[in-house]
Amino acid sequence: MTSADPGESALELRHDGLLLSARHFGEADAPLVMLLHGFPDTPHSWDGVIPLLVESGFQVLTPWLRGYTPESASRSARYDLIAVAEDIAAWHRALGGPPTHLVGHDWGAFAAMILAKRHPRQWLSLTLLAIPPFGGGFPLSAARHLPRQTVLSSYIPLMQSGLSPRLLTRDNAAFIRRLWHRWSPEWSFTDTDFAPTAQVFTHRATAWAATRYYRSLFTVHRAPTRDFHRLLLAPPAQLPTLALSGADDGCMSADLQRLLAASAGVSAAQLANTGHFLHAEHPAAVAEHLVAHLHDHSH
Repeated sequence: MTSADPGESALELRHDGLLLSARHFGEADAPLVMLLHGFPDTPHSWDGVIPLLVESGFQVLTPWLRGYTPESASRSARYDLIAVAEDIAAWHRALGGPPTHLVGHDWGAFAAMILAKRHPRQWLSLTLLAIPPFGGGFPLSAARHLPRQTVLSSYIPLMQSGLSPRLLTRDNAAFIRRLWHRWSPEWSFTDTDFAPTAQVFTHRATAWAATRYYRSLFTVHRAPTRDFHRLLLAPPAQLPTLALSGADDGCMSADLQRLLAASAGVSAAQLANTGHFLHAEHPAAVAEHLVAHLHDHSH
């Protein structure tokens, strides 16, 4: 995680018994944008968006979620969304608590929602990619989209299985590669695009930790799991919110995303011919929506 780019620096943070890693870009006195990745992914999926944000006057932090680096993969650690949110809050404190915009994709969007709901006055804005705003009730009109979403989510029980790390590490992460194709069917990603993710999911320890997130979703005997579900069902944060999605998302129903964003009353946009990894597929289009939203709420 080093770069010849003089505007990039590699950061480390010891938190909760783990060594966490992140990359930082831009000037330290600019408003901060925290870009949070999801599954199965790494901070490198933001690489096309980062320079556009820096050029627009922002500093950027792209943390690796816990468990996605060997130094943060430990059998004794927690791998749930509450722990991830606490990691992001720790990064924010380590940077001096500057005015900050939260931007999350997939798991990163859930972590951003948790932070926004816990302490809405601490953040400037919230942007969710490929995950709609949850909480404050579920519109009845969404019910017709649930059967399709159930099919799209059929990978989740497999990820919860104890056999999943062995499956994911096989054949240079071929299963993950197939998920990328299924979730973003119009994206002709290259081996170079896929390489950082392949590195995570061909390593036994990180593959184990990354799938642990799914096993923690339903451990209701654990307080963090109950806390996560309570926050997820709580009303959306009173924070300027933008929801971005791809019209061809093969993981999260585009119709359901659009409906839930409208129900929450947040700004929303859906990119045509785009799938789940919209920020990697069309970084300029995502940055255009994102920069306008961030500038509107940076003061």
